[in-house]
Amino acid sequence: MNKNTFIEKVLEAEHTLYHVSKSILIYDQDCEDAVQGAILKAYDKLNTLKEEKYFKTWLIRILINECYSLKRRASKVVPYEECIEVYNDDKKDYSELYLAICKLPPRIRITIVLYYIEGYCVDEIKEILKIPSGTVKSRLSKGRKLLKIKLKNMEVIYE
Repeated sequence: MNKNTFIEKVLEAEHTLYHVSKSILIYDQDCEDAVQGAILKAYDKLNTLKEEKYFKTWLIRILINECYSLKRRASKVVPYEECIEVYNDDKKDYSELYLAICKLPPRIRITIVLYYIEGYCVDEIKEILKIPSGTVKSRLSKGRKLLKIKLKNMEVIYE
């Protein structure tokens, strides 16, 4: 794969990379750092990609590892007031569904985002997350149940 093809494929995957990183990390700045780090690592290790058709899956796997690496390294202490301001500002811009997805446990959240938002099938998610397909299916099922409960609770609050 040459440099121009790499750039094209990264640009095609841009939205997916952001959605996946946002499902793991909270802050946009951290998401941007993770995406940039993943792209740099992918470019450095481009020779390890066996088949070009799996580029996007390979890049998402690198991104997921980078996100978890950032989470481990980040031991930031954020003042309570700052958290409340950020949360309240964000709440105005997003739908109830988005907020409910953000409140899901991380393992379920990433599976829901890959399946429903990014359109990956169970087998592709199995490869990306390196888990059995039965685990993917059970996480999707649990995620749907949790979202139903969370959205029902939000509905009661707004009535």
